[in-house]
Amino acid sequence: MDKRKIVQLISAIVYNADFRGFFKGTVSKSYGKNVCVPGLNCYSCPGAVSSCPLGALQNYISSGKFPFFVTGFLLLAGVLLGRTVCGFLCPFGLVQELLEKCGCGLKRLLKIQPYDKKKGTVLSEISRKATLFKYTVLLVPVTILPLFLFYKNGYSLPFFCAWLCPAGTLEAGIPLVLANEAVRESVTAVFTRKVLLLTGFVVWAFFVYRPFCRYVCPLGAVYSFFNKIALAGVTVDGKKCIDCGKCTAFCKMDVRAVNDRECIRCGDCIPVCPVGAISFAAFGKEMKKL
Repeated sequence: MDKRKIVQLISAIVYNADFRGFFKGTVSKSYGKNVCVPGLNCYSCPGAVSSCPLGALQNYISSGKFPFFVTGFLLLAGVLLGRTVCGFLCPFGLVQELLEKCGCGLKRLLKIQPYDKKKGTVLSEISRKATLFKYTVLLVPVTILPLFLFYKNGYSLPFFCAWLCPAGTLEAGIPLVLANEAVRESVTAVFTRKVLLLTGFVVWAFFVYRPFCRYVCPLGAVYSFFNKIALAGVTVDGKKCIDCGKCTAFCKMDVRAVNDRECIRCGDCIPVCPVGAISFAAFGKEMKKL
């Protein structure tokens, strides 16, 4: 297991360190839920010790309140890390990566060839344009719909979390249904639809690298705004770079340049660079390779 996977696994364990909830089939009541973790990790997960920033954001919005604290937290995490959060600190990202690893054997069995990722090819351009959909998700189900429902009907609903989020279904919905009979008896069609949606993403992740992160995740959309200015992550030495394009050709996230909006700053491109122009850096100083 590479070092990045270890960091991802540790973050998932730390986010969900209240193991009692998994045995009781109840939502953790940890005092740490007054603060957020940087990655997508459902508040209602039986072991969650903190809040998901996306869920907290929606809870404020759907109550007609301005999310001062959550906005400040996202600004801080964005300026410090950008989408490094996606590459290192998101449990659902780790799940998708593991599914894609499992899918490699299936793709070989079915003789499915990867599409040509070179810029300008039809499928590559379609894939790149499709990544813009996550900004629509951030704007509509995360922001506009909760506000609309609150001001029109006085109805508070974190729409994305309640109706769409596959991470919440995997981390909270399914464990609670399996472990708690009362929850199991109260299951509705909404949960069934969310399980079907999660199943779709699971199947998709067998064939495509991190599809939720690339095309749907609104939290990734937020962090993408900070990728160019984030203080820690991957950096390119312009004096060394020879514009060979090997880094972008190797990237599974379909980036057009290191640190563009789709770059999750995972560092997988570092060993590919023939001149050693790419490295991890924090606050302007180069770090040792992970």
